[in-house]
Amino acid sequence: MRRQTAAALAATVLAAGLTPVLLAGPALAAPATYADDFNGDGYRDLATAAPYTPVGGRTDAGAVVVTYGSANGISAARRTVLTQDTAGIPGTAEQGDRFGKALASGDLNADGYADLVIGSVGEDVGSDADGGSVTVVWGGRSGLSGGKSVPDPAVAAHDEYGMSLAVGDFDGDDRPDLATGSTGSDVWIHRAFTKAAGAQDRQELATGLQPGNSIRGAQSLAAGDIDGDGTDDLVATGSRASTYEDGSFVYLGAASGLTEQAFLVSGGWELAAVGDLNKDGFADVVTAAYGGDGRSLGGSVSVWPGSADGVRTRPQTTIHQDTAGVPGADEEGDWFGNDLSVADVNGDGYGDLAVGTIHETVGSAKIAGSVTVLRGSAAGLTGTGARSFTQNTEGVPGTAESADRFGSAVRLSDLTGDGKADLSIGSDGENHPSGAVYSLRGSASGITTKNAVSFGPGSLGMSTTGYLRLGQDML
Repeated sequence: MRRQTAAALAATVLAAGLTPVLLAGPALAAPATYADDFNGDGYRDLATAAPYTPVGGRTDAGAVVVTYGSANGISAARRTVLTQDTAGIPGTAEQGDRFGKALASGDLNADGYADLVIGSVGEDVGSDADGGSVTVVWGGRSGLSGGKSVPDPAVAAHDEYGMSLAVGDFDGDDRPDLATGSTGSDVWIHRAFTKAAGAQDRQELATGLQPGNSIRGAQSLAAGDIDGDGTDDLVATGSRASTYEDGSFVYLGAASGLTEQAFLVSGGWELAAVGDLNKDGFADVVTAAYGGDGRSLGGSVSVWPGSADGVRTRPQTTIHQDTAGVPGADEEGDWFGNDLSVADVNGDGYGDLAVGTIHETVGSAKIAGSVTVLRGSAAGLTGTGARSFTQNTEGVPGTAESADRFGSAVRLSDLTGDGKADLSIGSDGENHPSGAVYSLRGSASGITTKNAVSFGPGSLGMSTTGYLRLGQDML
């Protein structure tokens, strides 16, 4: 159990009014088992972005909140709030930086504690407006503190460096690597991190090994072992330069590096998720399309199965809100699939999928938002047994209101250590638009609203006025 003291609170008060609380860890911290256990106590932690947070009067500077897991889940009391004005974090909080616009995590320096990677897409780099920056914040026994910049290797080639991030062991050396994307066609892989020097090696990923296949901006990056060889593979979502088709590039990892395997024409260019939905030992790729593409009116998700040969280039299934068993209705503009996350919510060994529907109308409240949890099975993803949650669902704190955007971010991860993934939800328009975080427990019967919690900026020591958008991203 971590404890905070008045002295620790006083020592970390920021000029902006944000309060990082560094938590005292156990006397003998166990090595981190998970890529999101920042204090090495054996519980996963949750990072939530508020990229438009004002810091010291500078609007849209950005902040990231980490709430630490425990047997009782997360709470606002066990937290660290990070900005670029936090002691030890590189840079300075400036207007428009949007610190936290992208997040990733993993034990980059192999010290037994997960580290947090934060993208600031609006950071100016010299005379390059919105060049973007990437910062690693180091994990440790007391939580997250101190950091190191990951310099942009090609400032003039693109903007919004750090727009997308993913951590995985892409070369099989048992050390996590960091993939960074931007508005350009280049994706950079950074390796061999140390706390003192940061990344000591980097390599540009050739995103166009097949003629005409270069990516037009890596909108999202995701990592997982798709071909089951013990080395992580990389999925980069964007548009194909030669045809402007939207989809996902899949690169297979190996000791020699990443090589392109397939381009999945998904109809969506913003995100993908990776996880094993059918328990066959191969991670599957899930893509989202926002609708109006012949698949659905209001958005759909498609599953591309993994195999020993890599990803299958035909989707196994496509699910939308008119699919049998899925709550709701397929309506234009819902954005079913605005965010995705895969993990096992009931402990049956099959990955399940959380789907945000950010523009869902709830009663008379427009853009109130909802989240649907789809079940994995031996046959893959299915609509059978699907459940939907809104702020009007019994047991969920709050009330569905217009522009709440409940489901702006979703994250499935086991925050209580009971072997069942909990559902964390961002609602970045709550209280127009301060934002809020919700956490619902996993159980043998799936996600439950029993013991659900929520908290907003005020309980985190952040500003309660202004345009924060807490909950716009999560990991």
